[in-house]
Amino acid sequence: MKATFGEKMFQTLNYVFLFAAAVTMLFPLLQLLAVSLSSPLAADSKEVFLLPVEFTTASWEHVLKNKGLWTSFGITVYITIAGTLLSMLFSVMTAYPLSRREFLIRKQVMFGIVLTMIFNAPMIPFFLTVRELGMMNSLWALIIPGLVGTFNMIIIRTFFMGIPSELDDSARIDGCSEFGILFRMYLPLSKPVMATVSLFYAVGYWNTFSRAVLFIRDPEKWPLQMKLRAYLQSPEELAAVNLFLGDYDFNTTTLKAATILFATIPIILVYPYLQKYFVKGSMLGSLKE
Repeated sequence: MKATFGEKMFQTLNYVFLFAAAVTMLFPLLQLLAVSLSSPLAADSKEVFLLPVEFTTASWEHVLKNKGLWTSFGITVYITIAGTLLSMLFSVMTAYPLSRREFLIRKQVMFGIVLTMIFNAPMIPFFLTVRELGMMNSLWALIIPGLVGTFNMIIIRTFFMGIPSELDDSARIDGCSEFGILFRMYLPLSKPVMATVSLFYAVGYWNTFSRAVLFIRDPEKWPLQMKLRAYLQSPEELAAVNLFLGDYDFNTTTLKAATILFATIPIILVYPYLQKYFVKGSMLGSLKE
């Protein structure tokens, strides 16, 4: 069917708007990259726009040689992988029974779960609970308290509800248990929504900050965002690393830019691998209640 003039105008305006939004989001990253690759004088004098001025990689060399940053990077990778896997497991195991009509009290249970989206636990009782559970200064304090995201679980549950019940019946005739139906039928059919929710969880764990402030006292256990804050508040600490090399072609401005990109780029690189599932998964999980 031939598109009408109004449809063509809408598509054109939509593309212009999305392009402008993409440029707006990419601009800060490109500007930070240019600053991190520029000379200290050019960075401090605000000469850098989108291209490096007096190109140098000194700031990146100092950032990449900082053992503290790499330690925090490893901790964040561990939290992200372990947290995402556990969150997906528990979210799926919660969503599946709540999507089954045979579960007679599913509406009551869902009501209680949805209440947690409206009434969050106050900070002090939350802190005292985690402390009494013995998770202070433990990486588990960054994973277990947020193991199941209510919104993410609802997306998975709604997707499961859209799968025809006839598949369940045929699987049961073939002798499948409930776990068999879930892991052999539902999960293979749910790749788009699984990839989407996994990305939501992964980004959340990668950006862990507030819980680290509350529960992690040992700087050796700081995730990347905590270390980033420390260096942005006191960049001289980062600049002090490797001064014995005799290379002083950097300053706090270029170091800040390189450190921010060091903490941001890895999680951005994950998105292209999940992009083909992202839109489909987020939409399918919202079609049916």
